[in-house]
Amino acid sequence: MTVTLYYRYNGAMEMITSKDNARIKNAKKLYKKKNRVDTYLVEGVHLYEEACQSDAEIKQVFVTEKFGHLPNVTLVSDEVMKFLSDAETPQGIITEVSLPSDQLVPSLFTKLLILENVQDPGNVGTMIRTADAAGFSGVVLTKGSADVYSPKVLRTMQGSQFHLPVVQDIEATTCYQQLADAGVAVIATTLSDQSVDYKTIKTPEKFALIMGNEGSGITTETANSADILAHISMPGQAESLNVAVAAGILMFSLTD
Repeated sequence: MTVTLYYRYNGAMEMITSKDNARIKNAKKLYKKKNRVDTYLVEGVHLYEEACQSDAEIKQVFVTEKFGHLPNVTLVSDEVMKFLSDAETPQGIITEVSLPSDQLVPSLFTKLLILENVQDPGNVGTMIRTADAAGFSGVVLTKGSADVYSPKVLRTMQGSQFHLPVVQDIEATTCYQQLADAGVAVIATTLSDQSVDYKTIKTPEKFALIMGNEGSGITTETANSADILAHISMPGQAESLNVAVAAGILMFSLTD
């Protein structure tokens, strides 16, 4: 391991200059879901600030010299930061944050967004961010959906995971049974003959909106168990809307 002393103000700070440093290697592993136990990485100034303002526990912060003035940080060289970063152009700050509890609790059930096997990271991040903007109480991702803490989802969410609970890897059948037991109305999106235009829906007091897979939509089982089947009427010639676009329309309509 190569370590260079870097002096700042009245103290000495060690700069990590080797990519083989154990802390760096262990941190980089956190980009992959299989390596995460109780922490994940967020990158950039904005997400660092969001983490600081939230209840999340910050484990460690890696910075280059331009952020060396921040408290409780680990200084790394530009080369090490480039190695550790997932971005093409690193901002120079990467934060390791504790993972929240993956528990589905009834307090989420006021206005809940459920992503059923939604696999595109950009779509997942966009819908979570939109749920945050629309004032939803939480987001649930069923098994098979994209990893919430992957770099692309995190970049797209822009810190929304710090604003509302996000629970992933939930069994769909278990989730829907809990909703039924709690008296939560389930609104599922589909283009079937049984669905109604979303504009005609009177928003239930407690509801869960289910958005399905980009290609196949919701499952037959989900459609059969839903209280309301909804669609967005399209006067144009497109066959369908992007799932994130459709989710945005529906979420703001249901909270209007």
